[in-house]
Amino acid sequence: MAQTQHSLHPGVLSLAVGAFAIGVTEFIVVGILPAIAQDLHVTLDSAGALVSLYALALAIGTPLAVLGLSRYPRKTVLMTLMAVFLAGNLLAAFSTNYAVLLTGRVITAIAHGAYFGIGATVAAALAPKGQAGRAISVMLAGLTLAMVLGVPLGSFLGNLMGWRLPFFAVAGMAALGLAAMAIWLPAHTARSAPASMGSQLAALANPAILTMMAVTTLGFGSLFAAFTFITPIMTDITGFSASAASAMLVVFGAATFAGNIAGGYMSSHYGWQRALRIMLVLLTVAQAGLALTLQSPWLMGAMLFLWGLFSFGLSPALQAGMLATAEHYTPKAVDFASGLNISAFNFGISLGSSLGAVMVARHMMGLTPWAGVLISLAALAPLAWLASRKLGEPQGVATAH
Repeated sequence: MAQTQHSLHPGVLSLAVGAFAIGVTEFIVVGILPAIAQDLHVTLDSAGALVSLYALALAIGTPLAVLGLSRYPRKTVLMTLMAVFLAGNLLAAFSTNYAVLLTGRVITAIAHGAYFGIGATVAAALAPKGQAGRAISVMLAGLTLAMVLGVPLGSFLGNLMGWRLPFFAVAGMAALGLAAMAIWLPAHTARSAPASMGSQLAALANPAILTMMAVTTLGFGSLFAAFTFITPIMTDITGFSASAASAMLVVFGAATFAGNIAGGYMSSHYGWQRALRIMLVLLTVAQAGLALTLQSPWLMGAMLFLWGLFSFGLSPALQAGMLATAEHYTPKAVDFASGLNISAFNFGISLGSSLGAVMVARHMMGLTPWAGVLISLAALAPLAWLASRKLGEPQGVATAH
């Protein structure tokens, strides 16, 4: 399909549809955590493991799945992954105990990670030259739109009509994603011949790749020390009702959508490193502000918006940064490096949510935003090292090829 400099391939939109379904299933647990804990007779911090273990399974499984699937046609792979994701959600929906629910979550996690790892490179390949950051942000817009609409609505319905309902709804959305990819995603995208397994695994030993993973892990992970427990924070500390807390998640979700679009713009126009520096500093300030306003319902709403804006503003720049880094240092392992960065996102989620669970177990839930402050500040150190390598100016942003 012919494209102008600014047109968007409809295949990118099909990837966004799948990303929407995945976004709902990853984060919906946050909104219905107390309901799951009560129904399955587990503690709140144990239920929180449905977030941290999901992320850990995703982090470990993603590079292995991407490595194993790299030689197959991308459209076939992406549609297969969405079908597996659908099956995992049905298993979670029909689960009658914690172990079965966790199994369903692990299955969906592995499909989730590989979908984003491979999908990001397909989105970049379908983009006009110089617009990879924008294409990735459009794909990720499906994820952030899930935060705006899917998670708050799923949380409301899950708390009202049973926590299994959102998982059934996600399975239906996954079916829509499959249909969209079948119609819009091209059978072939521009790519080099698959590299050997050894060439791809070499990315694991590259200092720049590992450093970029550290930026992603710390930067994005800083959100989840508090966000994993945001519903009980809002009900037990701020004083919102359960329905009001669900409504406040709409505020956060709207901010993530706006942040994703802003992050994609900044990444494409100013370079991913500059975008990350700005967003990390602003995120640190927002998390400190959140910590100081937990007991004020009015201020809490404003801080939730800023928190979501800056935390998800990181996402396009983090992924574009990994693609640029891989194309510079490990050009034969771009898909694998993209998968490694998806792992890094989820190592960060696991790190943040696990730290948050430890604090909650020690009756320190109100201090979880301060843990996020420290983690986001720590992300500036590996980013400074990458800056010393002179990679990441606007001309270094990943482009389609």
